[in-house]
Amino acid sequence: MSQDSQVTFLTQDAYDRLAAELEELSVNGRNEIAKRIEAAREEGDLKENGGYHAAKDEQGKIESRIVQLTLLLRHATVGAAPESHGVVEPGTVITATIAGDESVFLIGNREMASGSDLPVYSEQSPLGAAILGLTVGDSTKYTAPNGKEIAVTVDKVETYAGQ
Repeated sequence: MSQDSQVTFLTQDAYDRLAAELEELSVNGRNEIAKRIEAAREEGDLKENGGYHAAKDEQGKIESRIVQLTLLLRHATVGAAPESHGVVEPGTVITATIAGDESVFLIGNREMASGSDLPVYSEQSPLGAAILGLTVGDSTKYTAPNGKEIAVTVDKVETYAGQ
């Protein structure tokens, strides 16, 4: 599945925060970096100009983040976190026993839990894909990126309360 066709669940707070970041980068970020590039360019020889190269690198990072945010916001489903009914779905906090250890994490987009210590697994991750749709008490196995098969049991599914 390409990045363009992925629909991501975001809370309204996360959507608003990301839209504000996109606006800031699109206007102020681009203007500021253009000024830095121009100032560095005026210093002369661009081959030996560390300030120029650093500013160009920063410009690339800003443009990349703008594209990432634009796609994310364009394809986001926005609303309140789904009320937990004991089913693993995007926007829920899961307590699971993974390979014998208890873990608590959010299923969704990492942008949703920005500023939180809560680990996040996307619905497309091996773990997320394996447990999506399971209910409390269900067990399954998934294949980790290293090829190892890992057992997981869903112990609890809660509504995501935000930061």
